[in-house]
Amino acid sequence: MTGFASIRRQVKTGELTINLRSVNHRGLDLHFHQIGEFAIFENAMRTLLKERIRRGHIELRLFLTPFRQGDGAFYNRAALEAYLSAFRQVSRDFQLKGEPDLNVLFTLPGVFEAATGPDGVDESLAPELLDALSACIGELMSHREREGQALCLELQREMDLMERAIAGIRDLRDGIVPYLQARYREKITELLGSAAIPEARIAEEAALLADKSDIDEELTRLSVHSAELRRMLNEGGEIGKRLDFLLQEMNREANTTLSKSSGAGEAGLQITNLALGLKANIERIREQALNIE
Repeated sequence: MTGFASIRRQVKTGELTINLRSVNHRGLDLHFHQIGEFAIFENAMRTLLKERIRRGHIELRLFLTPFRQGDGAFYNRAALEAYLSAFRQVSRDFQLKGEPDLNVLFTLPGVFEAATGPDGVDESLAPELLDALSACIGELMSHREREGQALCLELQREMDLMERAIAGIRDLRDGIVPYLQARYREKITELLGSAAIPEARIAEEAALLADKSDIDEELTRLSVHSAELRRMLNEGGEIGKRLDFLLQEMNREANTTLSKSSGAGEAGLQITNLALGLKANIERIREQALNIE
C-alpha cells in the first residue's frame, strides 16, 4: 500500500527528521537512506519496522540538522578546503575559467557532517530515535489504513459481481446435466454399434460420464471461498497474503468450470461467458490485493 509520513523531533544534538514512504510490494522490502553515523541504529530500526509493517516497499530517510555551536562549528572546514583545492587543480590542469559556487559546495557530502560527527551521534540517541520512528510508523499506518478502507469498498463491488456470476452459473448448471447425459449416451451407442449391451448399462455409463463433467463441486467451493473473502474484507486486519492464496484457489475453480462446461451446448456457452467474467473479477481483486496489507 502507498503512503507517506514525516516526523520532526528535537534531540540532544539537533533536529531529527524521519521520512517514511511506502509503495506496493508482495513482501516487506526495507531500504534505508541515512548518513553513515546512523548505521549503528539500523538493526533496531529494522526490527521496529518489521514489528509494525508486514508488507510494502518501504523507504526510510533520516536527516539530522545539528545545533550551531559557535562560529564556524557548523561546517567541516577541512572537507570544504579539499573540494576547493580539487576545483582549482582541475581548473589549472584543463585551463578552465570559473569560480566555485558556494551553494553547490555546501551540498557536497561531508561538508556538514563534522558538525554532528561520530561524537554527536552515538548509542545514547537510540531511545529518542526509536520513539520518533515509532511515531512516524504510526502516521504511515494511519495513511495506509485510510487507503485500505477505500480499496475494500472497490473490492466489495467486485465481490457483488462475482457472486452474481456464480449464482448465474448455478442456475444454468441444472440445464447442462441432462444435455451431457444425452450426448454421452449417443456417443456410447455409436461406439458400441450393434454390440449387445443392455440399455440400462448404457444409461448408467452416460450418467457417470456426465457426473464427471458436472460443475456442482466447483460452484460449491467458489461459493464457500466467496463467503470467506467477504468475511475477511468485513473483518479487516492483516489480510493481504491470505487474499492472495484464496484468490488463487478461486481462479483454479473458475478454470475447472470452464473446462468442464465446454461443449455443453447453448447453456455451456452461457456458462463460459459468465466464468470468463468471473475470472476477470478475480484478477481485478488480485491486482488490488497487492495494495492491501
